[in-house]
Amino acid sequence: MTALRERPVAIRRAILLAVLLFGLGLVSMTTGDYPMSVLDVAKTLFGFGDAGTEFIVTTLRLPRLLLAVLVGAALAVSGGVLQSLSGNPLGSPDVIGFTHGSATGALLVIVLAHGGSGDIALGALAGGIATALVVGALAFRRGVQGHRLILVGIGVSAMLVSANSYLITRASVQDAYAAQAWLVGGLNGRGWEQIVPVAVAVLVLLPVAFGYGRQLALLEMGDDSAKGLGVPVERTRGVLIAVAVVLCAVATAAAGPISFVALAAPQLAKRLTRSAKPVLVCSALLGALLLVASDLLIRLGFGEDGLPVGIATGAVGGLYLMWLLSSHWRRDRG
Repeated sequence: MTALRERPVAIRRAILLAVLLFGLGLVSMTTGDYPMSVLDVAKTLFGFGDAGTEFIVTTLRLPRLLLAVLVGAALAVSGGVLQSLSGNPLGSPDVIGFTHGSATGALLVIVLAHGGSGDIALGALAGGIATALVVGALAFRRGVQGHRLILVGIGVSAMLVSANSYLITRASVQDAYAAQAWLVGGLNGRGWEQIVPVAVAVLVLLPVAFGYGRQLALLEMGDDSAKGLGVPVERTRGVLIAVAVVLCAVATAAAGPISFVALAAPQLAKRLTRSAKPVLVCSALLGALLLVASDLLIRLGFGEDGLPVGIATGAVGGLYLMWLLSSHWRRDRG
């Protein structure tokens, strides 16, 4: 009965989030060096704008908006899956090293190979996958337990942060500047070439993650209970981890390491839907909404090419992490 009551709430919240995301997206495309009205943006999107507004909307602003939506959704679903599998709200790719592994792969390409944007994206993807394999191998002992995954991931993450700092110190001034700019994470200067890979990954992998939503909820009950209910535990966990890792790596490859979204969006989605189970659809919509809203606020406050959105999400994420840890500490003491 509880599940039946939760589902309509989740559906209503998902519709609300989708409407908010659409409206905020239209508002986001009205801001910039050349202000436009919502009506002008809508007319241009439907093919009724002049050549100037079409260039501004479809070439300059629409790719940035779509990338924010795709990256936010990918990170949120990745974080939701990993938090559910680990049974820990800290089980996000930011904390357990997958994002830093993607950054290491990208830095190796920037510093050692002097590669272009496509090579950097491939390096980030390879780095994220390699880090996930290392963390999984070190954490595996008769299965992957949530607490062990978190502890190993935090240790690997610390080593990767050190490695990234070392790579920057050994780079030339130009490469170090490019590496540091990429490490901040942002949507500035991104175009359609960055959108295509992440769009393909999202369109393929999000339905897979959503399709495994029921099995993911059963895995939270424990392996024995899930097996008793017919869930192939190891195969399901392997598929879900692979989906989460690739989503995180592709998102990081497209926009750089953007923190906070993967950590907070799944937990906020649970609070919004008042559900104890993973709500991946709402998590995806909320992750997209958070990143679009953060980017809009940054552009309103600092201009079109001002502060990268990764700085803003990192600052908010640090405050959220402190609140999360303090609330758990107070709850444990009580």
